[in-house]
Amino acid sequence: MNYEETLAFLYSALPMFSRIGTAALKKDLTNTLQICNRLGNPQNNFRTIHVAGTNGKGSVSHMLSAILQSGGYKTGLYTSPHLRDFRERIRVNGQMVNEDFVVSFTERVKPLIKSFNPSFFEITVAMAFEYFSEQQVDVAVIETGLGGRLDSTNIIIPALSVITNIGWDHMHILGNSLEAIAAEKAGIIKEGVPVIVGEVLPETEKVFAAAASEKNADLTIACRRRKVVSYQTIDEKLFVDLKDERNADHQKYHLDLPGIYQLKNLVTTLAALDELKKQGWLISDAAIQAGLSNVKKLTGLHGRWERIRYSPTVVLDVGHNEDGMRNIVEQLKLSRYNTLHIIIGMVKDKEIGKVMRLLPQKAFYYFTKAQTPRALPEDQLAAVAIQYGLTGKHYPQVNIALKAALSRADKDDLILVCGSVFVVGEVERNMEH
Repeated sequence: MNYEETLAFLYSALPMFSRIGTAALKKDLTNTLQICNRLGNPQNNFRTIHVAGTNGKGSVSHMLSAILQSGGYKTGLYTSPHLRDFRERIRVNGQMVNEDFVVSFTERVKPLIKSFNPSFFEITVAMAFEYFSEQQVDVAVIETGLGGRLDSTNIIIPALSVITNIGWDHMHILGNSLEAIAAEKAGIIKEGVPVIVGEVLPETEKVFAAAASEKNADLTIACRRRKVVSYQTIDEKLFVDLKDERNADHQKYHLDLPGIYQLKNLVTTLAALDELKKQGWLISDAAIQAGLSNVKKLTGLHGRWERIRYSPTVVLDVGHNEDGMRNIVEQLKLSRYNTLHIIIGMVKDKEIGKVMRLLPQKAFYYFTKAQTPRALPEDQLAAVAIQYGLTGKHYPQVNIALKAALSRADKDDLILVCGSVFVVGEVERNMEH
């Protein structure tokens, strides 16, 4: 098989959560353990940092990767889902896994696929571990897919566990209370391995404290270690002044990620780096500054309040759950524009009403859907939205919706594309200028 045929095989032969939802999930780690065992347990050949959380885990993973790269570490990065190219999931020093490896690995594991009937995610996790081992990385930053306790990535024993936050998402899988969701995410905490938690709620802090105590793991709450003194966005960059609560020192940082929700992710990332340095990792202040100011360039991160066009401004953001949309709405309050145009598509298993009630009524809406079976049809999304005072037209594909918005918008307007990773991933970028 060539690369295109290999991808077609992986997509068609393996159950994929992004396409069919919970039917693709396996309820234990058996398949991943058995497959990796057959491969010689490649996940044991390099150090890892494990990152989970409801929102922000992708940004934190990319920030850590960029900083470690800047510090001279050969760094693997595993994230999901991808926006445009399958190979985005597996990177070494920012470079996507090469096509030949994807082909050769898939050929090698075909007998295992036949034996174990794994999911798409289980195979891609094994592929990442094998690639990182072959590339002899110094460290790999591993983002969980869903939850933590039963996530396929949870067969690693990391140097550090990181949990960004807990919010309402995937309740039909993770549980119908914040405590239950926290318990699933806390499943990545390992015996004697320090854990950083970005932010806590009264309901979740006790869950993390109990899990860390049970595992003899040092627990750090990042939001109590540093506070944001001030910030400003200039030319798509975020300039931040932080106060260290331990010694009242001020630290200034410059990020190439302009979303204000990155303030929380920055604080979490810095707490993680504190712990790594305590363990003896060589990470200089210069590496931290270089990494943070070049996250997109070094790691290929996209879709986080990402401006792809001016006049009118077009911004992409992968926020898709209640907390993610709340962050987007806060960002809109800080943005300058004459008229707001929102292109939105969502998947069926989200709590759509909770997202819709957060969105501003004073905007033109363009309801659409991603080209995946999980997507909610655009007319149904429009019907839900109208109950919350959000009105507009619906379109069968995001780029048709975007063309409609561009034809209507004036040069000082803002067009936002959001609601689903898959919708953002399908946006054609050839309108950039």
